Amino acid sequence: MVNILDLSYEELEEFLVGLGEKKFRTKQVWQWLWNKYVQSFDEMTNISKTVRARLHEEAYIRWPEVVTSQTSKDGTIKFLLKLHDGALVETVLIPGSKGRYSQCLSCQVGCAMACTFCSTGTMGFKRNMTQSEILGQVLVARHFLNDVAERPILRNIVFMGMGEPLLNLENVLKSLNTMHSTLGLAFSPRRVTVSTCGIQKGLSELGESGLAFLAVSLHAPNQETRAQIMPKAARWKLDDFMHALKNYPLKTRERITYEYLLLGGVNDSVEDARELVKLISQTKSKLNLIVYNPSEGDPYKAPSEEAVLKFQKVLWDKGVTAIIRQSKGADIKAACGQLVADQKKTQDNC
Repeated sequence: MVNILDLSYEELEEFLVGLGEKKFRTKQVWQWLWNKYVQSFDEMTNISKTVRARLHEEAYIRWPEVVTSQTSKDGTIKFLLKLHDGALVETVLIPGSKGRYSQCLSCQVGCAMACTFCSTGTMGFKRNMTQSEILGQVLVARHFLNDVAERPILRNIVFMGMGEPLLNLENVLKSLNTMHSTLGLAFSPRRVTVSTCGIQKGLSELGESGLAFLAVSLHAPNQETRAQIMPKAARWKLDDFMHALKNYPLKTRERITYEYLLLGGVNDSVEDARELVKLISQTKSKLNLIVYNPSEGDPYKAPSEEAVLKFQKVLWDKGVTAIIRQSKGADIKAACGQLVADQKKTQDNC
């Protein structure tokens, strides 16, 4: 049997035709799954009981199970989710303006990149997530928000949770295609961002797909610092990485977003800022500065406010658009780099 949420529209059509159904049935089932968010075939009321019974025999609908949810004092909501095999992942809803939310999605159970400042890396890599598990996070969030309006309040998606998207590119691209279907979740590609720390294989394929904006977890102004704090990502030399980014296909008015995590005494000096200007000026870009959120046992500290402001001033003075991104959810360990799926730790923090 198959989790029907793992099927693309084309695969669903093939599946239903294989059951002896007409192609038009595909649109009906798809909309029940991705527009009305049903969790049982019995809820598909415009489909005959005979067809529903056949679907019960050949397939099932399974969402991730919500183990715990936590709400930060700033309104950020973090879910700990259990997948079909018991694996645990986290996803975060981030409040924005006018009552709208962005969602930070995970795409792998754990992460193989082991960046030294990221809690997720301490889990190691366990496995890739499927479409039903990736987009199941969105279904859980919209159900939680009772988000079924014509203008949904969950508006933006960022693949910045657990895992490296380009190391699960097949399932990420499949999920992006499903996410953009106007018959279902109907997210615009302009409201979806995929982040990478720098994986050579798959970067150009993501760009050519045109399915999402690109964010780059840079975090260092030179190869030496990058190798120190992101040793696995740094295997792709920074000069070569930047050359690939210079040739990355961008739509009209689109820019690459660089994410730069400021680590106290490591990459937050004025000289680091000057190096960073030279580096990212090679591409059409904007920069998000993120102030480090320390976690228990981490080897790094947050930079001083003075250092952050000096760093930003150098960038602005050189014409680089640099925004200090407000960190949200730190009190429930939902901020950048803090996701680590552990049921006991989550319960301890409640």
